Amino acid sequence: MNQRPVHHLDGNCLAGPLAQVFALDPTTAWWTCPDCRIASSVGQLHVFGPEPGLTGRCPGCAQLALRVVTQPGRLWLQLGNGQGVFRFALPPSPS
Repeated sequence: MNQRPVHHLDGNCLAGPLAQVFALDPTTAWWTCPDCRIASSVGQLHVFGPEPGLTGRCPGCAQLALRVVTQPGRLWLQLGNGQGVFRFALPPSPS
């Protein structure tokens, strides 16, 4: 079986989308993986995307940490494997 290497970005690419919601730099927040117990900053997550959104995974075991999807006028945020999702209204973009 031929497997192609999986390429990912680091979690720092989440700074732009999450800066629309959080006043502090979200990439400096710490997260502990519920599976492998590795502690890392959001900036160290392995991020896949960009479409339909960005998915941040644990750098140790690839457990889902968060998903961020932006649409015109809103941002969706899912934390971990939870079934719930946060929807934030975004301010209109300057014309």
